[in-house]
Amino acid sequence: MRQGKFSWLGVITVAILIFVNAPFLIIVPSSFTAAGYLSFPPEGFSLDWYKQILDRPEFIEAFWFSLQLAAITAILSTLIGTMAAIAISKYQFKGKNFISGLLLSPLTVPSLIIGIAALLFFTRLGLGGTFLGLLLAHILISIPYVVRLVLTGLTTFDYTLEKAAYMLGARPVHVFWNITLPMLRHAILSGFIFSFLTSFDNVTVSLFLVAPDTTTLPLAIFTYMQESLDPMVASISSVVILISLFFIFLLEKVYGLDRLFGLNAQQH
Repeated sequence: MRQGKFSWLGVITVAILIFVNAPFLIIVPSSFTAAGYLSFPPEGFSLDWYKQILDRPEFIEAFWFSLQLAAITAILSTLIGTMAAIAISKYQFKGKNFISGLLLSPLTVPSLIIGIAALLFFTRLGLGGTFLGLLLAHILISIPYVVRLVLTGLTTFDYTLEKAAYMLGARPVHVFWNITLPMLRHAILSGFIFSFLTSFDNVTVSLFLVAPDTTTLPLAIFTYMQESLDPMVASISSVVILISLFFIFLLEKVYGLDRLFGLNAQQH
């Protein structure tokens, strides 16, 4: 009976994985078609649609802008999120639970609502359509991932090492730099990677805050699809998928997706 139960669970899991990844299994092969229109299965094999990406300056400029935005977002989100997670984990202060919930709240609020709220708020501040407004919005949606990952890393943190360093006369700055950060480096780096991906792939929030000179790559793809639907859409989307998969693979090597989703804790 138990074997049958587990076999059905495996079948259901595989079916869900296929359903979720079906768009990827269609988009990537379609990008290699030799036809002048989107087709699946692809008709022939050609790399022309990938070569044509280099002839579209709007995609190249949007790509570099997305990289710049994602890098700055990841750096600032990692700094803020790491400090917040350490403060929440190590210290007791008034309003701790409220601040913790506030930092993690973007995970529970739909991105569409966040985008509309950010548009209204930043427009009043004169930041609508500016790089700073877009950056602040991306930091807002990226910080929760950093906080969550660093808090997870702090669950196995050995505070006795810090206490021993203090007892030996080490200054707080030296303890933080030489003990705390090295022990949390995997969680911090994972938060950096996750916040980078969150910013680089975001569409919903960015849609409300971009301007012609602050267009991200996902939005450039979205705009192009409104004008034309050809295999170039599949090719540039495949490039984005490849970049995302690279960072996910890096995240798995650095931190482990099982730890990220708490699978180790469930097994034990």
